[in-house]
Amino acid sequence: MTDTTMNEGQHTMSSPPGLLISAPSSGTGKTTVMLGLLRALAEDGLTVQPFKSGPDYIDPAFHRAAAGRPSFNIDTWAQPSTLIGGVAQQSSGADIIVAEGSMGLFDGVATKGETGFGSSAETALHMGWPVVLVIDVGGQAQSAAATALGFKTYNPDVPFAGVILNRCASPRHERLARLGMDQAGVKVLGVLPRRGDLALPERHLGLIQAVEHPDLEAAITGYATFLREHVDLDAIKSAATSGPAHQGVLPQPPAQKIAMAQDAAFSFTYPHLVEGWRAAGAELVPFSPLADEAPAADANLVWLPGGYPELHAGQLAAATTYQAALRRHAETKPVHGECGGYMALGQALIDKQGTRHQMAGLLGLVTSYEKRKFHLGYRQATLNAPMLGFDTGARLRGHEFHYSTILEEPDAPLAQVGDADGNPVPETGSVRGNVTGTFFHMISEATS
Repeated sequence: MTDTTMNEGQHTMSSPPGLLISAPSSGTGKTTVMLGLLRALAEDGLTVQPFKSGPDYIDPAFHRAAAGRPSFNIDTWAQPSTLIGGVAQQSSGADIIVAEGSMGLFDGVATKGETGFGSSAETALHMGWPVVLVIDVGGQAQSAAATALGFKTYNPDVPFAGVILNRCASPRHERLARLGMDQAGVKVLGVLPRRGDLALPERHLGLIQAVEHPDLEAAITGYATFLREHVDLDAIKSAATSGPAHQGVLPQPPAQKIAMAQDAAFSFTYPHLVEGWRAAGAELVPFSPLADEAPAADANLVWLPGGYPELHAGQLAAATTYQAALRRHAETKPVHGECGGYMALGQALIDKQGTRHQMAGLLGLVTSYEKRKFHLGYRQATLNAPMLGFDTGARLRGHEFHYSTILEEPDAPLAQVGDADGNPVPETGSVRGNVTGTFFHMISEATS
């Protein structure tokens, strides 16, 4: 299995015009602007292709709900150029591309990956998408222009379309902020009044999943109306430009028939993996551990992606049909779990109240949310054993994001794992027989 193998279906295609929504930092309202813009453009009759810059498996589901079209991650640290090309080709047939950045525009890692440092600015530069910077002007006026000018000139090679000023308190505040932008030579594409109801709900790992939003459709419709009232959509559309032609392929599947856990406890999947596997002819058969469903008996592989098993630990512990079928499968065929899926394959999971719940027991892993510790960052791994169709020695890139603490991990380490700078991390994953698990979510195979 490789992300870079060329095949007869690979081709070069020109790209629809696009732009990237970014910000100086997290928490500026970038996501609500993104969702409102996606829906407003779709309401205008455009076929809109969303993308997400960086390693995020939650935002793409919101993008899909807003645009009516699957969203994919582009990651200049974790993805080799041929995979980025394959992902870019998913915009075929779209009229316009709108991508969402992560963190601040220039935030990345210290050590260069396959193609870069992983910042949203790199994505914009690589794809040829002008940046629309969402600036929170709360607590300042003309001074916001200094921020905008700094971002515009920090790397002059990054195309810059203009700014959307968010959380503006009054018409006077808007006049002052616009005055500063005029003086700095920064184009204002919209000004959004302060509204407390525009924030998406949050949970212990950040934003809730799209499927958990109490009324996502109404929220997105509201965002679109708000954007339409306060943003120059014609100027936004005119700012979008076509980048270079792209060539590449999506990942090949690790097996022909894959039983994939899919419910409220297991839902964190990178869209480019699932799409690549399906496009190559693999059959993905979903099953719900929470509903005590068994994975397909004739599946070649059982895959438990990440999610929130800690919120459903009691229900998973009681799912005896699912657990028995999982154990039967593991006797002769591979089972793999990522992050939450890895914890569910372990011996036990201790929830934040300190209650111990028995898991599948296919690995000896014991994890705890009672003793929380934040783990976040890119991961690079060299496999000590086969995993998900990769051979021993394969070099993978991924991302880790969780709060669980390992209490016991008696099995053999699955991989040698380091952070983006190559520093070893203790979360090596585990292997026992046909069962493997990692705390990092795999994104791609390294190519050099």
